[in-house]
Amino acid sequence: MALFGNKKEETKKDASPEVAKGAATVSAPRDLSSVIIKPRITEKAVAGSEKNVYVFEVHQSATKYDVRDAVKEFFGVTPVKVHTVTQKARQTLSRGRGRTIAVKGLKKAYVYLKEGDSISLV
Repeated sequence: MALFGNKKEETKKDASPEVAKGAATVSAPRDLSSVIIKPRITEKAVAGSEKNVYVFEVHQSATKYDVRDAVKEFFGVTPVKVHTVTQKARQTLSRGRGRTIAVKGLKKAYVYLKEGDSISLV
């Protein structure tokens, strides 16, 4: 009967304590200064700023929550929603010389603010 004892099961339970489901996990503090790289000033971005939509270039590993927290900290406004767009790096053929040109990839974040809030970028 020694092969079918309960000792092995008890040691497994003691060795790996289970975390309760739904328990809040404590995340490491984030460095928000490296999340936003720079604002994007284009015709489309300027037209969007009239509708309280601002465009920023962000770090490749930044999440929507990182962008939201960085905008709160640096500009003092609360975003309503944040959309992110990733443009992949690629190589294209130059029309003039026939050479391949490397186009860098980037990640953009569209930050929507509520009425009355604004960010002065210039």
